[in-house]
Amino acid sequence: MRNELLAFSALGSALVLFLLIPIALCLAAGAPHLPEVVADAEALRALYLSLHAGVASSLLVGFTGTPLAYALSRSRSRLARSVEALVNVPLALPHSVAGIMVLLAYNSRAPLGSLLARAGIVVEDSYWGVVAAMAFVSAPIFVSTARAGFESVDVELENVARTLGASRLSTFLKVTLPLASRHLLAGLLLTFARAISEVGAVMIVAYYPKVAATLIVERFLGYGLEEALGLSTLLALVSLGVFAALRAVSPGGGERGGA
Repeated sequence: MRNELLAFSALGSALVLFLLIPIALCLAAGAPHLPEVVADAEALRALYLSLHAGVASSLLVGFTGTPLAYALSRSRSRLARSVEALVNVPLALPHSVAGIMVLLAYNSRAPLGSLLARAGIVVEDSYWGVVAAMAFVSAPIFVSTARAGFESVDVELENVARTLGASRLSTFLKVTLPLASRHLLAGLLLTFARAISEVGAVMIVAYYPKVAATLIVERFLGYGLEEALGLSTLLALVSLGVFAALRAVSPGGGERGGA
């Protein structure tokens, strides 16, 4: 048994090193370029747009995905399983295909897109296109995480609240939602991280205005690896910050951290 554990540890360590080495090298090689990025107005605008659109798409997904996740957590019907499978489809799509789908459905000449355009929401090469692409690829992550959170809440607690006279909505807001809040916050952070990292779908739907990930690709293709290092490192640091926050808010994270 000890030999087997040693073998498993060796194989696992190889994977950890495979993942860790690129991250460490990027941070080490890109750190000297960070002052250049701070002085680069285009890079800062792109980073700000990534963060702003990432927050907007995460809030949009959270607002619409929370009731869906709750409904899926409380139903075992075939319809619920089918809906959950459909929600997860974007996870299996190539990023460029996801962008094509969003653009096809919501461009200003499409039936749905034309209605949005009349309301002032144009998807092609616009801020709203960035938000739409980010929301499309990141929504499954939030719904899955939130559903797991709602499933962790004992239904009997909701039943007790109902027997005491609370309405379904009041029970959800005062009992279920607070108990699942750590999962929901973790889902929002994961959704945000996925949103700001998206490049393929965003480039197809809205190449302009440029988000940080798009600018990194453009500079790498146009000028080489070194020109893309600084902004890549800065975006990596933002992602690591999100990961640290995720560890802090994840269910059990605070307890593990304080042990």
